Amino acid sequence: MTTIRCDKLTKTYTVPVRDPGLLNAAKSLFHRRSRDVEAVKDVCFELAEGEIVGFLGPNGAGKTTTLKMLSGLLQPTAGQVEVLGFKPFRRQRDFLRQITLVMGNRNQLVWDIPVADSFERNRAIYRLQRPAFTDTVDMLVELLDLAQLLDKPVRNLSLGERMKCEVAAALLHRPRILFLDEPTLGLDVTMQRRIRTFVAEYNRTTGATVLLTSHYMADVEALCERVVVIHHGQLLFDGQLDDLVQSFSPHKTIVVDLETEEADLSDYAEVVHSEGNRVTLTVPKELTAATTGRLLADLPVIDLTVEDPPIEEVIERVFSQQAQVDSDSAPDASATS
Repeated sequence: MTTIRCDKLTKTYTVPVRDPGLLNAAKSLFHRRSRDVEAVKDVCFELAEGEIVGFLGPNGAGKTTTLKMLSGLLQPTAGQVEVLGFKPFRRQRDFLRQITLVMGNRNQLVWDIPVADSFERNRAIYRLQRPAFTDTVDMLVELLDLAQLLDKPVRNLSLGERMKCEVAAALLHRPRILFLDEPTLGLDVTMQRRIRTFVAEYNRTTGATVLLTSHYMADVEALCERVVVIHHGQLLFDGQLDDLVQSFSPHKTIVVDLETEEADLSDYAEVVHSEGNRVTLTVPKELTAATTGRLLADLPVIDLTVEDPPIEEVIERVFSQQAQVDSDSAPDASATS
């Protein structure tokens, strides 16, 4: 079953333009200029029920704008979008009861009251029946280890504790769609891992669909088999995470531990890092087997591993290639001057 469908989804903002300086500021009061900025342009993808999909892109790529359109906070300029069969921007009650949007830099808990009271406030907003609400709170308290936090005012919580409570508050009505915008932003490694584990468990037990943005590639690798990549508001890639690695990274990484320090292994492959007896090499995929055979035959190898490059490197390569395409397609300034 398809739960989210975008067809040529577009969002254009009209922004004012003026030159710097006091005189130009005065002129702009009478002669206003503006230009259109396409934050999202012709984005198309679908999500099936129960999928966890990574939504990737650099800052300013259009990720948050897309999530706001999917959750109904923004109305598209053009294109079609459906979530659970609803038009999100109409903000129908039956739609809002089935979705949630968690943003790492936004608060929904009330700052000066205990967490449990904020939960009660959400129960009233969503008109949740007491037995179902109690069962959900018990489940979330257990999964996120919140028992010691419920009686504390939100302002007394650490960032990690508050983020756990924010996630719990967003799920009290057991939504079928989770839009997670940087849910682990600013958290330490331990807390990031706990949030990831919780999202995976919530997906497994409820069958909820999850669209996740994150700059922490560990989030994406741990949760997502499929990724959607956008840049400058346009779709670059939609497919399996493994396929992204295969498509945009023609190299493998070889990490070799030696019995003695070797001065130079550049005759075997490109050396990207060397520390003590450990050397990291990068090699074209088609030469991986031959290179590892030579290393094992020629050198006193203690251990050798062959890995795909880190996903951060793959994503960076995607954006670099697109930037080069954009540069090549741009008009030559010298030809037009």
